Amino acid sequence: MTELTKLTLAAALDGLQRKAFSSTEITQAFIDQVEASNETLNAYVVKTPEKALDMAAEADRKIAAGEGGRLEGAPIGVKDLYCTKGVRTTACSNILGEFTPTYESTVTQQLWDAGAVMLGKLNMDEFAMGSSNETSRFGPPANPWRREGSNQTLTPGGSSGGSATAVAADLCLGATASDTGGSIRQPASFTGTVGIKPTYGRASRYGMVAFASSLDQAGPIAKTVEDSAILLEAMCGHDKKDSTSLPEPVPEWRDAVHRGVQGMKIGIPKEYRVDDMPEEIEALWSQGIEWLKEQGAEIVDVSLPHTKYALPAYYIVAPAEASSNLARYDGMRYGTRVAGDNLINTYEGTRSEGFGNEVQRRLMIGTYVLSSGYYDAYYLRAQKVRKKILNDFVTVFGECDALLTPTCPSAAFAYGEKADPVQMYLNDIFTVTANLAGLPGISVPAALDKQGLPLGLQVIGKALDETSCFRVGGALEEAAGFVAKPEKWW
Repeated sequence: MTELTKLTLAAALDGLQRKAFSSTEITQAFIDQVEASNETLNAYVVKTPEKALDMAAEADRKIAAGEGGRLEGAPIGVKDLYCTKGVRTTACSNILGEFTPTYESTVTQQLWDAGAVMLGKLNMDEFAMGSSNETSRFGPPANPWRREGSNQTLTPGGSSGGSATAVAADLCLGATASDTGGSIRQPASFTGTVGIKPTYGRASRYGMVAFASSLDQAGPIAKTVEDSAILLEAMCGHDKKDSTSLPEPVPEWRDAVHRGVQGMKIGIPKEYRVDDMPEEIEALWSQGIEWLKEQGAEIVDVSLPHTKYALPAYYIVAPAEASSNLARYDGMRYGTRVAGDNLINTYEGTRSEGFGNEVQRRLMIGTYVLSSGYYDAYYLRAQKVRKKILNDFVTVFGECDALLTPTCPSAAFAYGEKADPVQMYLNDIFTVTANLAGLPGISVPAALDKQGLPLGLQVIGKALDETSCFRVGGALEEAAGFVAKPEKWW
């Protein structure tokens, strides 16, 4: 039965339709795997085995009747950012206490409508603020990968670290995640999995706990490019409950994965060659360029001159929006309340005990840049920089169909190795531009470094052109032939 957990989503769906095994069987296999592994890996913060088996039994009934959706019977995990009706949702923060939603997020509802089975809620950085998943109230998850010859616990990345760990360790067939500055793509790179952030507005944000509303976007982490396309098709679509949701049809992205890159123009932005970038990352990038050339793509050197301002602009815009979004958590309506002798003391006590250090740091930054006298100097200027970054992309996409870059400036690091917050923020250097410009980006595992850890390559596409991301991602996956799995120690 444990062999069932090693299947890709595509293979599992095929097996379910052929009745090679039942949804109840594969769901029970995952439940057993989670039960045996989660104490060590800490990927799940809520386990829902009874709910999963009920959903699996219903899926088996539909499959037997020749009915069912595109994900019928497939067990998946859900990042603790998505509201799930009747199942605790806290964004891994103390301030939400034991909050249990009475409604379902649009993304998860679409997954259940497609027949997916929920195994539980997955660990994450508190309110999605972090690049290592160590700000969670439930403690950090462990990356299933380890450096050769070392038993140090590595981060699976953040904020979607639980999602990445669960997929890499075969604790689900795929997982929902979210990406505000790289929180899907960086964890995917760190764990040898595939993660895609679609165009801003492709997936509804209704029922997602907000971090930075103009940047947050839902997406999946999966085992293969094809699996990520299957999940993204189910997750996306227009939603009237979200004013930023785009009224655009969802293409058949799965068909694009094996279409190849013959005749495509792939841009290589010179600004992504940063100082002190490890030789292995540079070499892998060069290898990726060669792979695409060999498959018939034309390589074009391009320039994104405002890239160097992306990180500082992001760390003004995102905290500013966070300070506005998180103002609602005051201990009055739901979640944790620390009683004080007056209203102000209640607010202060609730927020100081409810929010962790990193969230407090970002809220202070956000409040500062929005304050009287500083709004123009910081927030308004950052928004102008953001516009220039978008214009850079518009210009280069007149010359090419997609961009190829590294996903991250390093492989996974150990907990405690990046104690300086600024050093941690620099981990997002290659990913934040896509969020600021609202563009789709996919990370594909392509190699192991000299310490035996996975490295990813990133493809950034034009707005609403996830198809090109999947075409290039599929070509890279095929050329790289990456099939490495972490050696089991947990």
